[in-house]
Amino acid sequence: MTVQGSENSSRRGRRSSTMGGMPLNDMPWWRWRSNVRSALHMLSDPVFQRDVWLAGVEGYGDVTDAVYRLVEDTWLDSWSAEKYVGTIFRDSQEAALVDTAVLRVLRIMHQVGPDAPVAAYLDHHAWPEAVRAARDAHLRLAASDGDDPDTPPRTLEVLRLMTRAA
Repeated sequence: MTVQGSENSSRRGRRSSTMGGMPLNDMPWWRWRSNVRSALHMLSDPVFQRDVWLAGVEGYGDVTDAVYRLVEDTWLDSWSAEKYVGTIFRDSQEAALVDTAVLRVLRIMHQVGPDAPVAAYLDHHAWPEAVRAARDAHLRLAASDGDDPDTPPRTLEVLRLMTRAA
């Protein structure tokens, strides 16, 4: 007996419905992926960091909030993203890029402290390297999801609504 999937089955490489362009449910833990992507997006954009975080614009959190979204459900501060290939990340290359970004950002967080002002992160000598690593990961994940990586980061409220809606 042959069981056929629906027309939208991601198992055959087709996309399911989308959440702001990102395919829903084609990754089992897409809500976690959404949080990781949101964090990487903010951590990878120096203009956003200057114009939003340094300026104190409400609705986006701060560096500590972004790091928390990056590691809160995933425990990427305790083990490799490779553990989540097939659930949060599509392949080992995504996982490796995320691991690099996490390690660079966490190293700075441990040096300046989680409650440090935004400027302490942005002025840290290794921050540009962390931003580049986050950008590399963000570009790869956005491309895999068919999203434009250069759209401005969404507010945390929009992220919350998007992940609750599906």
